[in-house]
Formats: sequence, C-alpha cells, structure tokens
Amino acid sequence: MAELPPAEEINVREILDKYLAGEIDLICVLGPTASGKTRYAVRLARQINALIQNGAEIISADSRQVYRGMDIGTGKDLSEYEEIPYHLMDIVGAGEKYNIFEYQRDFEKAYKDTIDRGGIPILCGGSGLYIEAATCGYSLPEVPANPELRAELEKKSDEELIAQLASLKPLHNNTDYDTRKRLIRALEIAIFEAEHPVNRTSFLPKNTYYIGTLVDRDERNARIDRRLDARLEEGMVEEIKGLIDGSHPALAPEHRPIPAEDLIYYGLEYKFVTQHIIGELTFEQMRTQLATAIHQFAKRQMTWFRGMERKGITIHWTMV
Repeated sequence: MAELPPAEEINVREILDKYLAGEIDLICVLGPTASGKTRYAVRLARQINALIQNGAEIISADSRQVYRGMDIGTGKDLSEYEEIPYHLMDIVGAGEKYNIFEYQRDFEKAYKDTIDRGGIPILCGGSGLYIEAATCGYSLPEVPANPELRAELEKKSDEELIAQLASLKPLHNNTDYDTRKRLIRALEIAIFEAEHPVNRTSFLPKNTYYIGTLVDRDERNARIDRRLDARLEEGMVEEIKGLIDGSHPALAPEHRPIPAEDLIYYGLEYKFVTQHIIGELTFEQMRTQLATAIHQFAKRQMTWFRGMERKGITIHWTMV
C-alpha cells in the first residue's frame, strides 16, 4: 500500500493573507472521490467569509457534474453549498459531449467573473486533467481532431515524432510527449497552429495554493461503499432509467431519450447501472462491480495528484 503524504494543519488566515497580497490568485481543494473535498471546500469558504467581507465562491473541477439531470450518480450534493455560490455545475445537457477545451474556456469565464466581482475563487474537484487545465498555466487551443493526420503520425517512431515536434515549437519539458497519445496530439496541435490562427485562452491563474483532502485507503473505500449504498437508496437507478427512457425532467427535447451506449460513455455509475437496467448485470453484480471500479478510480486519482507533486506542484495535504 502506498504511503500517505504527510498531513498539515491548514492556516486559513495565512492563505487569505497570501491571496490579498497577490502571492496566490486561486485556492484549489483537490482529492480523490469520497475524501470529503466538497465539504472541506464549503467549510473553507465559510471560514474565509468570516474573515473578510468579500465572498468566497466555489468553481467545480468535476468532469461529470457539468451535466444537468446527472445528479445522484455524479454526487453533486448541492445541498452542502447552501449560501456559498458555485459554478460549472449543470451547464451542459445530459447526452451531450463536453471536452477539456470547453472546460478551460468555461473555467476562465467563471474565474474572471468571480475576480471581477471581488470574490475569492476556490476550485474544487477530483478530475486531475480539469484541475491542471485550470491551474497549470497552459492554454488549450481549439484544434479539431484530424484522423488522417493521426493515422500518418502513428506510422512514425517516438523519436521521429519528438524531432518533428521540436522543429515546430520549443520543448520546455517532456509533458508533451510522456505518452504516445499525448505526443501525437501535441504534434496535431503544433501542425494546425503552423497553418491556422488559433484563439487561445489567457485569463488563467498563475499561482495556485493547492490543498489536498487526505484519507487512508481503507477508510476511503469504506466511505465509497457507504455512499454508493446511500445513492442507490436515494434513487440512482431510477434517475438513470429516466435518462434512458426520456422521462427525466432535466432532459432537453433533442436529447430525449439518451441511448444506453451514450450513458455508458460517462463511466462508473452510468456504465454499470445502465448495464443493469438493460439486463446485462444483476443488481448485485452491478453493485459489486461498481464499488470495485470506484475504489480503483480513487486510487488512480491519488496517483495523478502525486504525479502533480513530482512535476513540482506543492499540495498541502490535510486530514478531513
């Protein structure tokens, strides 16, 4: 079992002073699923509000909570926020596809809007790719996929691809080519940019203070199991049935009903519960396989966050 990072006591006054002095421009609360990050972020917002007149606001970094009507399965827990404003939830219709470029664009808008109103933004979520897109200072160009180009690039070795990429842009680090898929995408973007003007996002935070919610693996898995059973009792199966048969009130007419294969695309709860609804899994098989998949997902999330630390990002871990 991987050793947990050391826990810290978080000094809210100190963080607020850093923000007011301009040393940081965003607070980010991150952690694996069932680690208590939403509750912690809301509590942090209230502590900040008790110290300063300007209100703290939470911006979600969850790749599935953007969808309307996908509430129980994504664990929105909107009742936890109460008086704390939140952003980037329920912004896309269920059945639509939403990508990382769109998220960065929407994050930038929510972040700028919060700053312009004098608010203090707190990014909260467990989607590592979304967190990095929002906080790591790189802007994502809106470059369409080019299947023909990708097929040609697949024929080349990694060394040839890296050399071609280096001929098109400076290689400051190896994040553009730490996987072959990422290397080909980086080349696809660089080639497109060489031939077309590209609109880039620019209003992104430059100095983020990261807080990680820490829980040991056994407790995390126990929380996952308890939460899954609670969501099943709350009507998660019925919610997903409503998406499949088109009766869910949040569905737009053009996405009514949602084909089962489209829901499976969203993964985890939507994959396994849909397989149960269409008769591929019994209820017990669904519950067991889903719990295992969420345990594995939480482990992958922690691996991603520790990878951020290896890249030089400081995460202040705290027990919650």
